[in-house]
Amino acid sequence: MTSRNRAPLRAALLASALLAMPAAARDAAEDEAPSSAHDIIVSGRRVSQSSEAIGEEKVTNTVAITREALLSAPSGISGLKMLESLPGFNVQTEGSLGLYEFGNSVQVRAFNLDQIGFLVDGIPTGRSDPFGGSPVFRYVDNENLGVVEASTGAGDVGLPSYSSLGPIVQYRSIEPQNDLGAFVSQTFGENDLRRTFVRLSSGRVGPFKGYVSFTRLKSDLWRGAGTIDRKHWEAQLKADLGGDSWLRLKFVSNDFFDYDSPTLSRTDYLSATPDAGGKTGRNRGYIGFVPDYPPLATAPTVRYSDPRHTYYFGNAINIRNDQLYGGTLHVALSDKAYAETTVYWEDKDGYGVSPDSYGNSLPIYQRQASVGLRVTAPRGLQYGLSGVGGDRYGIVSRLNWTAGVHRLEAGLWGEIDQYHRTQLRLNNQNGAPDGAVIPTEIVYLRRDYRSKREALQLFLKDTITLADDRLVIDLGIKGLKLDYRQRGYRDFNDYARTVNGVNLPGWGPQLNTAAYQDFFLPSAGLLYRLDGRSQIFASYAENYALPKGMDDIYAVALNSSAALVPQPAPEKSQNFEIGLRTNQAEFYAVLAAYYTKFRNRIQSIAGILPGTTNVTETFFRNVGSVEAYGAEFTGTWKPRLLNGLAYFNANVTYNHATFQDDIPGVAAIAGKTIPDSAKWIVAGGVTVEPAPWLVANFSGRRISKRFANFTNTFSVPAYTVWNAYVDLGDGIGIGPVKNLRARLNIDNVFDRDALSFISPQVTTDGLFRPLSPRTIQFTVAAEF
Repeated sequence: MTSRNRAPLRAALLASALLAMPAAARDAAEDEAPSSAHDIIVSGRRVSQSSEAIGEEKVTNTVAITREALLSAPSGISGLKMLESLPGFNVQTEGSLGLYEFGNSVQVRAFNLDQIGFLVDGIPTGRSDPFGGSPVFRYVDNENLGVVEASTGAGDVGLPSYSSLGPIVQYRSIEPQNDLGAFVSQTFGENDLRRTFVRLSSGRVGPFKGYVSFTRLKSDLWRGAGTIDRKHWEAQLKADLGGDSWLRLKFVSNDFFDYDSPTLSRTDYLSATPDAGGKTGRNRGYIGFVPDYPPLATAPTVRYSDPRHTYYFGNAINIRNDQLYGGTLHVALSDKAYAETTVYWEDKDGYGVSPDSYGNSLPIYQRQASVGLRVTAPRGLQYGLSGVGGDRYGIVSRLNWTAGVHRLEAGLWGEIDQYHRTQLRLNNQNGAPDGAVIPTEIVYLRRDYRSKREALQLFLKDTITLADDRLVIDLGIKGLKLDYRQRGYRDFNDYARTVNGVNLPGWGPQLNTAAYQDFFLPSAGLLYRLDGRSQIFASYAENYALPKGMDDIYAVALNSSAALVPQPAPEKSQNFEIGLRTNQAEFYAVLAAYYTKFRNRIQSIAGILPGTTNVTETFFRNVGSVEAYGAEFTGTWKPRLLNGLAYFNANVTYNHATFQDDIPGVAAIAGKTIPDSAKWIVAGGVTVEPAPWLVANFSGRRISKRFANFTNTFSVPAYTVWNAYVDLGDGIGIGPVKNLRARLNIDNVFDRDALSFISPQVTTDGLFRPLSPRTIQFTVAAEF
């Protein structure tokens, strides 16, 4: 760490000490003794509310991070990175905050990130891919969250999603406060991190109350040249309509700019030979200057023909500008019934840039130029421009009423998602990596298509309470109808193609359509209350998802014919689980065992084109199923004998996830563990509260060995990472300041060097992103 980056940390540590001095004079508050058999003494300023943390009253294994725990997380942490503290989630990210959109992976039981459903305040976020999708971390800030709730295997049938094969994660915002006020926090950290968060609350004004918040985050990348710049707005207005009726309006805007960082081969990671920027191992990244490489011998007059120029950072960027608007009307029809409707609209815009070398661009240019397309010869390094944009809008409506022992719920969800993707290469001035872009000089064309997804989901659920409220039976059914349409230029062969060495005009713009529906997707759950503290639960659910990556599936233009890629079958899953949760005087915990299976897995592989006997093409198709079984445990223990001084938490996951079928003609993988799936994930920590003005935590997380390819011939070893934080000054007031505090977060305390993120391959070794090094940040926050 440079002296420039150390300076704010030294100042921050000094401020911490000064802040603690007046707080030390405050009297320590004693824990209150339980007043009844149902009171729980497992409490603390950083303990999640027990009933939410273990999913009390749920028929599925539903765990949560509540606000108390969220407030301890590093400032600016992404919505996905938050999930690593929950059992069952194997989360790997690029950087300690997880903000790089192309550097996130999540594995849950048999499923990955693309097969998980996400909701923000009841609004589904759609698909999670950065190109055209709506990754959840664009729409949340942890200071505005009240709870993050996750069902790892079988989400409620009433939750809207066409991506989920079982797992559902819900992010719920805090309510606007009743009093006028402001909350401000400022964070300083390594890599020149600066983050400012401001929330202004109106307080209650007649029937209304609301807030607006703004976040500005700027940082250098931890490896390679480049920066991160995030501007994030959130606003919420809630109106009390009388009785139990209310209206909530929501707005989120996320303006994000960052530079890419590359994946690394294992060879590069282990090599002692520095890259062009003088870096080795985990620190390799794109470089911030243009090296003096000589032209290739095959192109001696082209100054920047050497492909190593693609490692100049200025041609590897991502820009996204997204807004989400939502409104929810909750109407109490009686004391036993209510109706709730949420409408939303999301506007998406942005582009990405990736470099393309002279040697790669030249033959594509020549092919397109030879058939009369208006393209320009490459000058050197090309500016690869990919445009993404579109909008998404929908409605979620439900009716809930109670009749005797039955609580009935029925509803629907409808959504239209429109997306426009373009991809081409442009010349830079003089072909230089840092040359100005020449927008009129298109070197080659690749994609220009629009896609549209239409989703309709219907559901009906009956929750029956019997045996003096001890037994709860949950029966549900949902139906899902999905239509997909894509029109335009899919890929190179729609512009120009080569047959037997002869360049020919391409197929031109094409129309792809696909339709899926299943109106019988049952679920069943059971909850039995053993006593006032312990419950047994069990559930079964079937799920159905639009094949992941539909745009990629249908953006394949075959060389042999204009035929459309065969429609893949939808992915389907079955999820079983059984568990026990308990909420005792000194501890709370939940243990769940599960079995899950999904079929019709999608994979891009070479194969015989349907309708032919000898034409081999590479396209996405169904290649079999995946099966997983295991157990998940989470618990918190606050020993009475420590008199509130400390409490302990632990999460343990055992997951055995394997392929059930070989990939015909490609690889024998039946019985092999799915890549990036850790068999064991063990996490735990201790939190101490020696005084009202001090909270400290030390925690660790161990990820067992994971495979880097489908055939399990390459793997990455297990690793353990330790984190810590110290929170000072809770409750201090100085003048108009109500609550002044300071927090120090340390990620990867012992500077563990390991490969974390895996981009798996079928038979060869994967590509990787390393675990970020020790990262320290300091935050000062105050309420007014």
